[in-house]
Amino acid sequence: MKRLSVSRIGLILPVFLVVIGIGQAKAQTSPGDLGVGLILGEPTGLSAKYYLGGNNALDFGVAWSLGRHAHFHVHADYLRHNFTAIEVETGTLPFYYGIGARVLAGDDGAVGIRIPVGVSYYFQNDPLEIFFEVVPVLDLAPSTTFSGNGGLGVRYYFNRF
Repeated sequence: MKRLSVSRIGLILPVFLVVIGIGQAKAQTSPGDLGVGLILGEPTGLSAKYYLGGNNALDFGVAWSLGRHAHFHVHADYLRHNFTAIEVETGTLPFYYGIGARVLAGDDGAVGIRIPVGVSYYFQNDPLEIFFEVVPVLDLAPSTTFSGNGGLGVRYYFNRF
């Protein structure tokens, strides 16, 4: 029997999670806004969020992990937003949570499950989002370890206004 390498699992798992998320979301919502920007923290790099409609979104990151060993980091998350939990005078401040996958590339890379929790602030008259998130991570391959990600970021939405 052929073993799956960490790199193969790393390519298959995020795609699988995204396909499941899109399939379920299309039945309930329609595609929405796309935001692209930066995240600073662990990892640091590019971030994108695509709203599937309603409270559902897909979040992606391509970044550099500065943890125990420096790695190229890729993640994909399915997020649910609660736009009514926190009220503000201007803009919106949703709380969000979700589940996803991450891959750390390299000789001692890893594949794991992410559980993001955070808040975003959407400006009332500007197509910008500022967000903060904390992400527990359970790596499953090559060994089982627990760690975390987190950061502060900003995204610009191309079709919001």
